Amino acid sequence: MFALLARTAVRSSALARRHLTKFSKDHEWVKIDQGVGTVGITNYAQSALGDIVYVEIPKAGEEVTPEEPVGVVESVKSTSDIFSPLSGTIVEANPAVLENSKILNKLPETDGWLFKVKISNPAEIEELLDLAAYKKLTEDEDH
Repeated sequence: MFALLARTAVRSSALARRHLTKFSKDHEWVKIDQGVGTVGITNYAQSALGDIVYVEIPKAGEEVTPEEPVGVVESVKSTSDIFSPLSGTIVEANPAVLENSKILNKLPETDGWLFKVKISNPAEIEELLDLAAYKKLTEDEDH
């Protein structure tokens, strides 16, 4: 019973937060608003990739989990998988990044968002990094 109440409390508090931004160790960001996460790659990721020439993202209706790649970003330097930081159902894909992949280099953390996911497991939010932890991760990777 207590475990059920604890899970319900985590779910309620995590989803009730407005505009909570978290980061994955795979260099995706997710802005959470009312149970929907808007996902993109971080500025650090786009900088490491270099000039992005192609992007593939999931379509609305697809089910995603953090363990499975959901898309690809190709640059002049390399190809990198895209992961959803959270489990759920894709509710929207950003057509602007499909039409012009360069938006990911110019505005990766705003207009260059990739997709929106209706969150099915709010407990996963607590496993993501806050800004301070993400900055530490990137500093450690640079050294």
